[in-house]
Amino acid sequence: MQVAVLREVAPLERRVAVVPDVLAKLKASGIDVAIEPGAGASAFASDDAYAAKGATVVADRSRLLAEADVLCKVQAPTLEEAENLREGSAVVSCLQPLANLDLVRTYQRRGISAFSLDLLPRISRAQSMDALSSQATVTGYRAVLIAAESLPRFFPMFMTAAGTVPPAKVLVLGAGVAGLQAIATARRLGAVVRAYDVRTAAREEVRSLGASFVELELEAQEGQGGYAREQSEEFLARQRELIAKEVAAADVVITTAAIPGRRAPVLVTAPMVAEMRPGSVIVDLAAESGGNCELSEPGEVLDAGGVSVHGVANLASSMPIHASFLYSRNIAEFLGLLVKDGAFAPDFADEIVAGTCVTHAGELRHAASRDALQGGAS
Repeated sequence: MQVAVLREVAPLERRVAVVPDVLAKLKASGIDVAIEPGAGASAFASDDAYAAKGATVVADRSRLLAEADVLCKVQAPTLEEAENLREGSAVVSCLQPLANLDLVRTYQRRGISAFSLDLLPRISRAQSMDALSSQATVTGYRAVLIAAESLPRFFPMFMTAAGTVPPAKVLVLGAGVAGLQAIATARRLGAVVRAYDVRTAAREEVRSLGASFVELELEAQEGQGGYAREQSEEFLARQRELIAKEVAAADVVITTAAIPGRRAPVLVTAPMVAEMRPGSVIVDLAAESGGNCELSEPGEVLDAGGVSVHGVANLASSMPIHASFLYSRNIAEFLGLLVKDGAFAPDFADEIVAGTCVTHAGELRHAASRDALQGGAS
């Protein structure tokens, strides 16, 4: 079976779907890899490094797509790439189908089997394939470094001859993988950290990292698969009211709250930002999905009355070596479920394969995408 790896063309994207170190594992499963020249350059993986590990470097992009059994990417393919794939081939990527319905139509029309890693079921057997978690580890870490660089004060406490400098106060909203990594990194830098999450299960994880859990008089909002469920506007309004004093007291606020397939909830409003001390910093990891901070703009740094609001975009790509390293291993593990005796043979009785499949053999299998397309047609 041949896997094709293209150079990513999305703005700011520096990752690559397959790094040279996983080629031996893929080869052992009967998978050959063909790669476009320069595909790994931004992640500091040279064409020579791929060739030395057994990959074929193919300069003709059209040929790569036409001969591929499976196309592996970080970002969703472009419409042009999807149209040039061989009919009946497959795509593995973070496809975000609800945000790319035109692509979903193309996959269905051309009989392409599309698998989206952002739909991966949250079960223990799937942990090694969990690209959302692996990339969230990078974003949580980077968010704290951005905050530390931007904050006009120290993170740790210093006791000096001139006096004692108190530690920075960091508030993390959302204690999923990104939030927990942010907590751990901020603690390593010496900050005093408080964190909040709507899921009660997060309480002990937060405390295990040495942070304090913010207790609000609100009911838990547990969703399926370990995610938070979508909250009502009434709940969000009450949540904002209760969290406002925590935001005002913080030197740094890092927001990570997201609901798969939905707009991110607004947790920090403009009036709340106005109550923060000048010099404070907000890093909004949900900026690309609508923003947890009312003022954030994707890819922009705004000055709101002396408060620096970072609406970060594609933050995982800012650490392309390790982000690609982790993502490649997710890809390699997932491909192991699609290949049998060196041939593409997905087992749809497997809940991981079934749960990630958007389209197959002309059938639209992802219910939410089907509902969205039917709603658009009406």
